[in-house]
Formats: sequence, structure tokens, C-alpha cells
Amino acid sequence: MQLSIRNQLPGTVTGVTPGEVMATVRVHLSGGQDVTAAITLDAVEDLGIAVGTEVRVLAKATEVALATGPVEGLSIRNRLTGKLTEIVLGTSLANVKLTVGETELTAVITREAVEELGLTPGTAVTALIKSTEISLGSV
Repeated sequence: MQLSIRNQLPGTVTGVTPGEVMATVRVHLSGGQDVTAAITLDAVEDLGIAVGTEVRVLAKATEVALATGPVEGLSIRNRLTGKLTEIVLGTSLANVKLTVGETELTAVITREAVEELGLTPGTAVTALIKSTEISLGSV
């Protein structure tokens, strides 16, 4: 199956914390950083997710926010550091690509945000993704 989701990062499950309906799943990305996904217990069972399982971390580009400075005082669990490699400006939105470890991540943000943050290729950024906006796929 092919997906329109641009961000498909390979990783290995390092922890599963089940709740009553949902679980948090910790994934170590091949590039060395960690992310947390909040998914249903049914999904954990259906995909056979356990410590050591290889997965793909899926995040829509529209769910990725970018910061250029220190990130403090936020509940967002996933903070991936990287450098911008490409910016394609549209009339109102921009498609921004960055390297995160050994892989590429895409964010769709407003053109105004690109301009206000002074984003250019080479800019160091932190990509922010809520754990509830991350899906997991089996490999």
C-alpha cells in the first residue's frame, strides 16, 4: 500500500505503556532520536507491537510544527532536531524539508511562518509533533 503521508520514519519499539483504551509507544528512530505515539490498544494488538518490533512512524506533514529556538513549557512529547534542506514557497503555504538523523521529514507551514522565522536551507530547527498525531505501521 502506498500512502500520501510524506513522513514515514523507520524505527524500533523500545517501550509500550498500555492504558485502558490507548497505549503510548516509544520508538527509537534509525537516526538516533526517539518519538512517542499514542495509539489504541486494539492497534497495538493488531500490529503485534512489542519491544523490539520494527515499525514505521507516520506523521502527516500538516501536523509538523517548527521552532528555531529553545522549546520549553509545552506538552508536545516529540521534538526532533534537524536542519532545513529545502523550502518550496506557495502563495499561502510552504513545503519545508529537513534532515532528522539519517532521514528526511516534511512540514507544511504557512509562508508567513517561514518569513517570520527567517527560515532558509541550513537553518537548525526542532520539529514538533504531538504523540496523538503519530500513527505506526508494521514493517
